[in-house]
Amino acid sequence: MTATTRPDRTPAAAEPTAQIPAPTPGRAGARAWAALVVLMLPVLLVSVDNTVLGFALPAITEALRPSSTQMLWIVDVYPLVLAGLLVAMGSLGDRIGRRTVLLIGATGFAAVSAAAAFAPTAELLIGARALLGVFGAMLMPSTLSLLRSVFQDREQRRVAIAIWAAAFAAGSALGPIVGGLLIERFGWGSVFLLAVPVLIPLLVLTPLLVRESRDPAPGPVDVVSILLSLVTMAPVVYGIKEFAVHGVALVPVLAVLVGVSAGVLFVRRQLRRPAPMLDMRLFRRAAFSGAVLINLLSVIALVGFLFFVSQHLQLVLGMAPTRAGMVLLPGLATMIVSGLLVVPVARRLRPGFVIAGGLCVSASGYLLVAVTGGNASWGILLAAFVLLGAGIGAAETVSNELIVSTAPADKAGAASAVSETAYELGAVLGTAALGSIIIASYRAAIMLPAGLSPADATAAADTLGGAVTVAKTLPGGAAAELLASARHAFDSGIALTASLGAALMLTAAVLAVVTLRRVRG
Repeated sequence: MTATTRPDRTPAAAEPTAQIPAPTPGRAGARAWAALVVLMLPVLLVSVDNTVLGFALPAITEALRPSSTQMLWIVDVYPLVLAGLLVAMGSLGDRIGRRTVLLIGATGFAAVSAAAAFAPTAELLIGARALLGVFGAMLMPSTLSLLRSVFQDREQRRVAIAIWAAAFAAGSALGPIVGGLLIERFGWGSVFLLAVPVLIPLLVLTPLLVRESRDPAPGPVDVVSILLSLVTMAPVVYGIKEFAVHGVALVPVLAVLVGVSAGVLFVRRQLRRPAPMLDMRLFRRAAFSGAVLINLLSVIALVGFLFFVSQHLQLVLGMAPTRAGMVLLPGLATMIVSGLLVVPVARRLRPGFVIAGGLCVSASGYLLVAVTGGNASWGILLAAFVLLGAGIGAAETVSNELIVSTAPADKAGAASAVSETAYELGAVLGTAALGSIIIASYRAAIMLPAGLSPADATAAADTLGGAVTVAKTLPGGAAAELLASARHAFDSGIALTASLGAALMLTAAVLAVVTLRRVRG
């Protein structure tokens, strides 16, 4: 009876429900895109720093005369400290404010960069690079986590992260060109002064355009976990360096064991604390953990390529820094374009297949170098880097977006820090592992001419840059003999290194298919 005498109640009750739209995140306006431009400044800076230093190594070698171990530490200590502190600084940003941590990091980074430009010894330069790692760790997680709060609409966020990732490639593209010009005209110290004009606009505009963002219910700062994260990273990388240079010995074995033990303690501490510095439950999400591993392997391959190719172009083929940078420019530009073009593709195809396809393209670039080995011309290296850049540009955009989107919003800083830790640890391992293979091969194959002083013999046997510097002081015949032997020795490890790079890319492609098979675009 009620159904027949009161028919008007059903449509009346249903009508409001039908007209209520499903809640959707708000779309960002002009201010958000202006904030993105500002947040790209530290990204550009850090990526410039990664590539410009590789091109400055010959000049630093000539000016400061570092040993082979010191040269590796000049390159590695910055990303090593950075990687060790990224999770801590990301968690600190969640607690005290991501914008606040960003501004503190920018101020310190600019000041220490100015000091590094005038370092008179290799030891002081290593110390300055370590301090840059401390302040750099405050910059990177803050930028990516702030993007999560600024762009709440996923489609807009995907575009913003593509631009953010492209900034890495843009900085890498600018690094060799700008760095080459600066080194040729003003010396190696000028590459560090680049930070000052980049970070001043950041300090001025960030308070105007970017709102503060933090975890609404933060836990206390965990000093013990910060120390454990550092003790995990440093000994492991040190052990890898020592294995490559000196072979299996007690010290590197103990270093790796100390790092692994500290890592186990770090994980156990995070699992037991009610408010952990890093929520290890994030890694139970296949999309999150898979994307992090893909980032790590991709960056190892990228940085390892840049380490040996920049020296091959300058010290083996005899190119000036600016011209060597121009050889890499097409590949770096391809990385930018690939990262942007993959956004509409990722909407339609499963992310795992998009990433795997890109990484297979990157593997083909490494295989091209492996086939040609030490006989690779600048044209072959240019083509190989275009292939490498095309694949990594696409893979990094999609994997970074997955890391940010799959983590809870209140843990954006810590999740972003994990992404950046993978990037920086990859930068360390790319030089420490692939770079150390080149150096170990060089040391085993170098044949020194008779008559060198003990100091010159040590310098020439340590690094290719050292051999080039020593050759400048020798008579014509001895100089030519030393240069020919040193260049052949350096190139003797390229085929093996390139083969390992290709294997890393193919491994990352398999990981993408397996771990991301259930994720849709």
